[in-house]
Amino acid sequence: MRKGKRVKTESSPDGQSREAIIAKHGDLSLLLLTVVLVVFGVVMIFSASYYKSISDAGDPYLYLKRQLMWAALGFVGMWIVSKIDYHIWGSLYKVIPLLCVVLLALIFTPLGQEAGGAVRWVGVGPVTIMPGEVAKLGLIIFISGYFARYPKRAMDFWKGIVPVVFVTGVYAGLIMMQPNMSTAFTIVFIAGGMLLVAGARWSHLGILVGGAAVAGVAFIFTDPDGYRFSRIASFLDPFADPLGSGYQVVQSLLAMGTGGLTGLGLGNSIQKNLYLPEPQNDFILAIIGEELGFVGVIALMAVYMILIWRGCHVAMNARDHMGMMMAAGITIMIGIQVIINIAVVTSSFPPTGVILPFVSYGGNALLIFMGAMGILLNISKSSKL
Repeated sequence: MRKGKRVKTESSPDGQSREAIIAKHGDLSLLLLTVVLVVFGVVMIFSASYYKSISDAGDPYLYLKRQLMWAALGFVGMWIVSKIDYHIWGSLYKVIPLLCVVLLALIFTPLGQEAGGAVRWVGVGPVTIMPGEVAKLGLIIFISGYFARYPKRAMDFWKGIVPVVFVTGVYAGLIMMQPNMSTAFTIVFIAGGMLLVAGARWSHLGILVGGAAVAGVAFIFTDPDGYRFSRIASFLDPFADPLGSGYQVVQSLLAMGTGGLTGLGLGNSIQKNLYLPEPQNDFILAIIGEELGFVGVIALMAVYMILIWRGCHVAMNARDHMGMMMAAGITIMIGIQVIINIAVVTSSFPPTGVILPFVSYGGNALLIFMGAMGILLNISKSSKL
């Protein structure tokens, strides 16, 4: 009788195999990449917001202290979520969409808080929640749980596509009413990407794309104030109104151009001196480009590409359909936001309020993304190697 060949496995210094480490802790490369992005984000937020912090509160460390607090809470939350079996989230696929709709509806009650001409937050005392960010992860959980339970429905237009489109439409509609066109578009892109992963027919996806395009055009041109159309016009030629609708994009392009190949050096940005509005938020990439140059931006994009690759790896090697869909949805969410943010900052896409994941300032978004990474880590624990 032939003896089986012994398979050599990689092991850590304490004798644990790579398989045992992954089964216990998950894909540690995901954790490492998240740490790198969050720490880099904290550094760049401090640099980008220094003068704005002084202008707003007289404290140059205001945004730094807040982001450090959110980052600490995010790591705790990511660790807790990574210990929770992702099947528990999937089993709540009927409940979570309802909770998200309730949160989105609360925006239009006295609990809604206005900032920058839009009501996007729900506040109870010192605690504020941005329901649009919660809705992104809620949609991923809904689609994952639904198709894990009914995998063959992905190819059925009425039983598979329509329910997803209905939930997505409710989310997008409520978010558009805030108004928050960028988050609504992100929601739609996430749903479309997940339907593709689920196995939807190309003909069905074509119908959805056509319908979404018609709805988008109608939404832009039926604005009584002309605000939406002006944003499209400023995208086509931001220098036509450099002190008005094109101001932020023009300042962003000036920052990116000034940075050149290697940048002006960390902390030496000119545009953050109250020229570029909210430099620590949606347009933080412009400050990164100005201070660290093309080299710094490419290095940051490389980290995102590796993170997306690892997310795809987890999805392709998940042990079941739910894990595959959930990991794919989280990876799609990260990828879409990175692409849109880069496109906006470089004037390749109409101006929208999409943050750069893990790097831009903002507590709600950071907690949601780090919670999503916790789910991804949990899925990776049971991935097929």
